[in-house]
Amino acid sequence: MNDNGAVIRKGVEWRGAKLALATVVSTWGSAPRPRGSHMIVHQDGRFEGSISGGCVESDVLHRAAEVIAGRAAHVATYGVADGDAWDVGLPCGGEIAVLIQPVGADGFAPDLFDRIEAASARGRALTLATDLATGVTREQASEGDFLNRYDPPRRLLIVGAVQIAQSLVPLAQAIGVTPVVIDPRGRFLTAERFPGVELDDRWPDEAITARFPGESTAVVTLSHDIKIDDPALEAALRAPTGYVAALGSRKSHAARLDRLAAQGFDVADLARIDGPAGLDIGAIGAAEIALSITAGMVAGFNARR
Repeated sequence: MNDNGAVIRKGVEWRGAKLALATVVSTWGSAPRPRGSHMIVHQDGRFEGSISGGCVESDVLHRAAEVIAGRAAHVATYGVADGDAWDVGLPCGGEIAVLIQPVGADGFAPDLFDRIEAASARGRALTLATDLATGVTREQASEGDFLNRYDPPRRLLIVGAVQIAQSLVPLAQAIGVTPVVIDPRGRFLTAERFPGVELDDRWPDEAITARFPGESTAVVTLSHDIKIDDPALEAALRAPTGYVAALGSRKSHAARLDRLAAQGFDVADLARIDGPAGLDIGAIGAAEIALSITAGMVAGFNARR
């Protein structure tokens, strides 16, 4: 998964300025950044993002300045084949090809940044196609195009502001997943217990539905209160939620599945629920249970990817 969110935001923020966009379009060997990674360059020299972790950025910045000045979009290849590998190559042994294109009608149209953000706000991915011969990016793909998928940022909707949630929040943040804690019980859902975290005191079904959960969203129920957990699971299953999990014993999970089946969910729907939540690591205590849930979430996200 590419972390291009900051680049997309800069594309919107710098609207009206002359810009260039660099994109990793192919990799071989020990490439430091995956295909689809972006770096955006402003006409005044500012930039955001990375295409090699620092190995070839200087040369790409030079090429981006040329594109901003009028040079056509082009692909540059970097590797270890020549004596300048330490200056404009990849001493780690990999090789990458980078497209440098103008931000404009003859390259990456500025409104594409808006379309990516709009899709992300609805929890949806957007795939764009680029003709590497012309350097023009668009939504309609043709044979041979380079395709780049823009996934929404990963989110974890935690239902139940309990002790396990307090351990789960920092674990999610540590791996770049944005947590939101949902609980209609005011005594549980406090800024003192969850400092610096987005809190939502609506009923879980309303809170989850309003966030348009897609493949990059996880929903985990922890409250042990069926009046809270069941509506949350129903809302998560009615959407293309990337990972759905529910805390509880095997016995309580079986009863939960019976209740959801009575609400009209079929076998395929119910199979989407990871229950009991998380990987079986023999977890004891809130912190270890939170760790197992985090591992299960990552496994679920990566399986869908």
